Amino acid sequence: MMGERLLMKGSEALAEAAIRAGAQIFFGYPITPQNETPEYFSRRMPELGRKYVQAESEVASINMVYGAAATGTRVITTSSSPGISLMQEGFSYIGNSNVPCVVVNVMRGGPGLGNIAPAQGDYFQATKGGGHGDYHSIVLAPHTVQEQCDLMYDAFELAEKYRIMVVVLSDGLLGQMMEPVEFKDWVDVSKLKTPDWAIVGKGDRPRNLISSFELDPEGLEKMNLALQEKYKKIAENETRYELYMMDDAEYALTGFGTVARIMKTTVKMLREKGIKAGLIRPITVWPFPYKVYEDFADKVKFFFDVEMNEGQMLEDVKLGVNGKKPVLYYGRLGGVVPTAEEIYKQFRLHLGGC
Repeated sequence: MMGERLLMKGSEALAEAAIRAGAQIFFGYPITPQNETPEYFSRRMPELGRKYVQAESEVASINMVYGAAATGTRVITTSSSPGISLMQEGFSYIGNSNVPCVVVNVMRGGPGLGNIAPAQGDYFQATKGGGHGDYHSIVLAPHTVQEQCDLMYDAFELAEKYRIMVVVLSDGLLGQMMEPVEFKDWVDVSKLKTPDWAIVGKGDRPRNLISSFELDPEGLEKMNLALQEKYKKIAENETRYELYMMDDAEYALTGFGTVARIMKTTVKMLREKGIKAGLIRPITVWPFPYKVYEDFADKVKFFFDVEMNEGQMLEDVKLGVNGKKPVLYYGRLGGVVPTAEEIYKQFRLHLGGC
């Protein structure tokens, strides 16, 4: 029941949230900085009569997810940047097969092996595909441990509603920090209905077929166009964002995930100096909330984008602003987390030190 606040590490809290949201099977392979998540699943899932499988690799994990998702079961995997890279082929197959699943990426510094420090260098990979072909996944970007837990419920609901993979884009900071969390009510998995399209044994109904390919070009084009119609519907209905002190803002700071959390402190610091700043925080980074940037382009003097990468979301912000106002950028790489004071200083430089 709701009301109980627990102090938990982010990586464990997201696992507990996923379990309460109805995750019935977990497949995964260890990688830091999210090892506490599969370890937590390995203890909790058997306690509840659910399934936990440590696969022999990330490639095997995502293909196990693909198979389980085809049965209409709530299935999840978690990994971190290099592990997510290994899963990309499976992501593409899942994309064109229209099966629902949830993937959590606890991002670390990269590229390559990188390090286990928090970073946001997987934005392109998550929002622009990563795998081959014209596919998308819904991508949710929490900025606190509590929001990360809340979004786990939404992730499963959205995955099933649209028969799509939902990615929760976390990072090493959210995974490793401890915060008080309050979980939503348990989803009663006994009441979850097996979807009509699922492959669970034919019985006396017509045969179900789940396929990711069509050899005939015109047939494959038809499959692709159907996907694009689905993505259009998702963009129209599921775009999410938070506006923080934007009612009278003359300057719009923007960022996603961990850095947006830090930027809220920066906004307060600027407000204390009489500078009317606010924050636009995308919660869905795909679909991206382009329109909110377009709307505020008529109201603010400039946008200031901060990321823990080399300006990957910056491209989407510029698309939304559409050249109406300057879009400035500051970023840190390699797992370096900027402080609120550092962001404040950089913002003041753009104001001419006023």
